[in-house]
Amino acid sequence: MEPNPIRILIADDHAIFRDGLRRLLATQEDFQVIAEASDGKDAIALATELKPDVLLLDLAMPRVPGMEVLRELARQELPLRTILLTAAIQPFAVTTALQLGARGIVLKASPPELLLKSIRSVCEGQFWVGSEPVSAWARSGQPSGGGFGLTSREVEIIAAIKEGNSNREIASKLAISEETVKRHLSNIYGKLGVSSRLELAVLASEQRLGAE
Repeated sequence: MEPNPIRILIADDHAIFRDGLRRLLATQEDFQVIAEASDGKDAIALATELKPDVLLLDLAMPRVPGMEVLRELARQELPLRTILLTAAIQPFAVTTALQLGARGIVLKASPPELLLKSIRSVCEGQFWVGSEPVSAWARSGQPSGGGFGLTSREVEIIAAIKEGNSNREIASKLAISEETVKRHLSNIYGKLGVSSRLELAVLASEQRLGAE
């Protein structure tokens, strides 16, 4: 018996992009596009009515922005997995999106194969950010906020990273030098097993690291 296809709702305000996305997904036997939305309000209505398995959501949507769509769907506690599609995104926005329930973030410039892989990954329970699944370290089994051997200063720096601050801004805020910030970041990366600010933002969100 064949497994049920993954039911997908596409939400993007550009008709040409939606058409291309629908055609791409139609090439996969395990995918089924069940509806399309051209703005955030319609995305919420269709997601509520149809309860898709996956929502492919443009971050910059008219009427209701992508982040507000996420916030509303989180309130409804719908059993869907949302993947944000965006031209660019900052680490603090990644953190916010994950806190609001997003399961994946894919850049629109990514190869088509990467999007297909991300959809299957989130349906298997993983998180996906950028070009790879992040469950290997985002759900490493560490206790929330602990178990990593972080110092209080490192926790402060993580909190600043989550807010989108640059090294210079962090140095000014904490009254330390930029070199000291870089040294702390190097130590943080080593302790958490990450290699970029983006990965750090995702893991910090997952594990609730950094002062609230």
